[in-house]
Amino acid sequence: MNWTTRTMRLFPLLVATSLVAAGCTSSTAAGPAATAKSPTARTVKEAPAAPISNTAKAKFEDAVKSFDTQKKAKAFDYPALERKFKSALESDANLAEAEYNLGVIAERQGNLTEAKARYKAALTKKPSLRQASENLAVIEQNAGNVAGSVALYQEVLQRYPDDAQSRARLAEIYRQQNDHDKAMELSRGALMRDPASTTALKVMIRSYLDRKQLSMAKLVAMRGVKLDGSDPELHHLVGVIQLREGDSDSARVSFKKALEARDDYVPSHVALAQLSLDAEDYPGAEEHLRRILQADGKNAVAHLNLGLAYKGQGQYDKAMQEYDEAEKLDAELAAVSLNRAIILHKVKDAPERAVELYKKYIAMAGGDVALSAESPVFGLLREAEAIVGAKREASMAEQQAKKMEELQKQQQAQMQAAEKKQAPAPAPNGGAVAPAGGTGTTAQATPAGGSTPPQAPPPEPAPAPREKKSAGTADPSEPGEPEDDLL
Repeated sequence: MNWTTRTMRLFPLLVATSLVAAGCTSSTAAGPAATAKSPTARTVKEAPAAPISNTAKAKFEDAVKSFDTQKKAKAFDYPALERKFKSALESDANLAEAEYNLGVIAERQGNLTEAKARYKAALTKKPSLRQASENLAVIEQNAGNVAGSVALYQEVLQRYPDDAQSRARLAEIYRQQNDHDKAMELSRGALMRDPASTTALKVMIRSYLDRKQLSMAKLVAMRGVKLDGSDPELHHLVGVIQLREGDSDSARVSFKKALEARDDYVPSHVALAQLSLDAEDYPGAEEHLRRILQADGKNAVAHLNLGLAYKGQGQYDKAMQEYDEAEKLDAELAAVSLNRAIILHKVKDAPERAVELYKKYIAMAGGDVALSAESPVFGLLREAEAIVGAKREASMAEQQAKKMEELQKQQQAQMQAAEKKQAPAPAPNGGAVAPAGGTGTTAQATPAGGSTPPQAPPPEPAPAPREKKSAGTADPSEPGEPEDDLL
């Protein structure tokens, strides 16, 4: 029986990337990056932008070139980029695009508080920088503030009715609320305004997946890959569709293509880690799980699954450490108790503690709905309980045997003491003294030379007294005797 229990797809897919584009906004103009507008978009009147100093422009363009170089190398040095854009902003505080790009960098490093502050500052300096509004809306959406994100998207659409990106983002919110008709309507509207909107295509793909229309989802996904083969999310969605179709080999290829496009794309690392665990490729699973934890060290499920990978490789102590980390991050993760119990039961010879953890898992995993009676955990629990019972009986038998052994030793000691009391005391000259009341003679002492003296022959027995015969009777066989004259 393979007792390496795995979790059931515990990793959630991430919401669509919160960045409007793959990186920082830029243009081919000599000045700072400008936001591209749709030809039919209504322009909001703004106060004339303050002129940007040439020094700030040069520093900004240098920062953008550094970003493009790192993007081609698929290796981003965000702290270095941050320093460059800060230098440009310090040269001219009115450079809204530098403020925005610092927000993008902060968001990619997981610093959402700074990212929001940067986006708001960029909008203050340049209200027409709608990418900042969109990113703020996505942050609110990912945080669960649906109403706040909808308000931000609608604000952008009021200012720019033909903005395809905000329309597609708004479509994603409706999809998440299971309003697929509205989601598809907004997605098609976004594509009418921007036929190359991969954001709208992703919403359509997910909507088809939600409704189990795999052929339509695949058709739209392939269209998206043709439009932008460098988008890791599109390759990932193709892999998800292939998994749903039961083609895990093709799905694995698609997930790897996503990582070729961006090697830190977490959803594809998640999917490949799960596929590796399913195939019992534990070193492969470990590699992907480590990449996941590099991006999010507080991912309790990643720690749990890394423990499974260690357990599969026989590294049980490391596995237990990962289970401890997972439990610290999420005390309600029932699978921690199950997998810890398996190691204690099967490896550590601690069935008593394993029984406790199996019962804890059943209580946590069952919740309001009881686990199926066919769940493997019940068999494991019975097996551990049987071991506990056998150990208890063996312990009792061992204790009984020790008591019997001690009793036998006590009896032997008592017998030896009694024999010592009954043994004759030694005579003063070395001979043995006859017991009291006996008629035996004292044994002769052995001469100093060591030889035993010859024993005297026993005395002749005394002749029996003759029987007195009556007078006048003679025994013809006896010689005659004189008669006694006395009467």
